[in-house]
Amino acid sequence: MSATYCLSLSVPAQTLDTFEAIFEPLDGAIVTGARDSVGIVPWQLYLAERPEDAEVERLIAIACEVADLAETPAYSLEALPDIDWVAESQKALPPIAAGRFRVRGSHVTEPAPPGAIDLLIDANAAFGTGRHETTRGCLLALQDIAKKRPVGRPITRILDMGCGSGVLAMAAAKLWPCRVLGVDNDAPSIRVAQENLEANGVADTVHLLLGDGFKDARVRREGPYELILANILAEPLCAMAREVTRHLAPGGTVILSGLLISQERQVTARYRAAGLALVKRYRLGEWSTLVLGGGV
Repeated sequence: MSATYCLSLSVPAQTLDTFEAIFEPLDGAIVTGARDSVGIVPWQLYLAERPEDAEVERLIAIACEVADLAETPAYSLEALPDIDWVAESQKALPPIAAGRFRVRGSHVTEPAPPGAIDLLIDANAAFGTGRHETTRGCLLALQDIAKKRPVGRPITRILDMGCGSGVLAMAAAKLWPCRVLGVDNDAPSIRVAQENLEANGVADTVHLLLGDGFKDARVRREGPYELILANILAEPLCAMAREVTRHLAPGGTVILSGLLISQERQVTARYRAAGLALVKRYRLGEWSTLVLGGGV
């Protein structure tokens, strides 16, 4: 499809699935951006033909009703120049480096530098292309943990809570001969993550679960975990503090991200109360990644 129109709006992350389903009859291509500090995500629909304004407003109203949104998001509908938007968008996504990790899209075909760990992640509807500061912070934390791990004592059991595209689960599987469980409550994210696992050759060691966090029996059954990853938002990170500690193996490590630097004190206080101490922090831009472990 040659997209000539772009419908743009911003919606809460938890409503992405609803908006995708409601707008499916328009037969467009959906692109989502990175969520902000309160969970709002830029959402764009590329279309070959211009829809009627009344139809767009009708579909937005239905999506808001289904998603129980109190306010209707503003939107714009613009004609696009006649260029190859896929090619143009790929040019804007060069490979990025996070320590030894090189994160790239499939349009990047140059070999990775010697010693680099290559992760193939195409931009899509799931969170976690490796380009956001929170993901990069987690990748750096994973590598530092691997460097300090004694030889002959690899981490063998890992939980990625809120796995999104699976980028962190795949990174962990590249660092250790381990079993990783990736959990997300968003079905499109699980679908995209499975595709990414296969593209990166780790589908045998990373297993995915569509579930409701720590309430899922399989999460409880496969623990305790030597390493727990959670790159979500500050509020749910705080809410799951005691569950994280309960499912962490003795001497285990936790990596948390998706929080602003201004939210560090709030999150670390909650985990300190649950029995974990801050080991290290990574600050990239206005975002923070926290590494916690041991007793306090």
